[in-house]
Amino acid sequence: MKKWNVLIVDDEQEMRQLIKLYLNRDHYFCIEAENGLVALEQLNKTNVDMMIVDIMMPFMDGFQLLQEVREKSQIPFIFLSAKGDDLDKVKGLKLGSDDYMVKPFNAEELVARIETILRRSYGIQTNRRSMIERFGPVSFNTASRTVTVGDHSPRLTLKEYELFLFLARNHGRVYTRDQLLDQVWGSDYEGSDRTVDTHIKTLRLKLKSEGHLIETVWGLGYKFEGAF
Repeated sequence: MKKWNVLIVDDEQEMRQLIKLYLNRDHYFCIEAENGLVALEQLNKTNVDMMIVDIMMPFMDGFQLLQEVREKSQIPFIFLSAKGDDLDKVKGLKLGSDDYMVKPFNAEELVARIETILRRSYGIQTNRRSMIERFGPVSFNTASRTVTVGDHSPRLTLKEYELFLFLARNHGRVYTRDQLLDQVWGSDYEGSDRTVDTHIKTLRLKLKSEGHLIETVWGLGYKFEGAF
């Protein structure tokens, strides 16, 4: 299967590394550039399938870079910027970007949007990890966003599914409520951390006899602990 090449363009190294961490986990190959000029150099020597670009950068901002790219190529292009103004979003889309996400962002949502755009742009299946992910007695179908636990398939809400999948992918690791809110709901979520408790409670009820897979670590938070 094809391994997709993603060019990450951002003047903040920590941001590039964060995006790279999540994309590498899903088997994307990442190329980095600290500004638009370096990005153009990379495009001249490397085959790139997708670009993720910040707007505010030295030497050449994201808008200018997109204009340069669109003169020669229709490479799928996502703006990932702290600039959340509607005018900036409209400008980016009019210049030819495929999507626009505002920092701080949910990493799983970014990966999902990348997959959707690649599938739409190239008309073929992406190579994101297998659509079926198994953790002990639990199987997640990431295409249909459904779960099978033992011999039954509980009907989960989107957030219940995302919370369960996140804990399963990080099995054995304890997460506090605040960490789960940040990872599943996003760092801009303004609700109470008791939201996590409510979702954990309903998840356990829906998992029935397998509810013990989500363990409470008193004074700390929650973790997934299955038999592997």
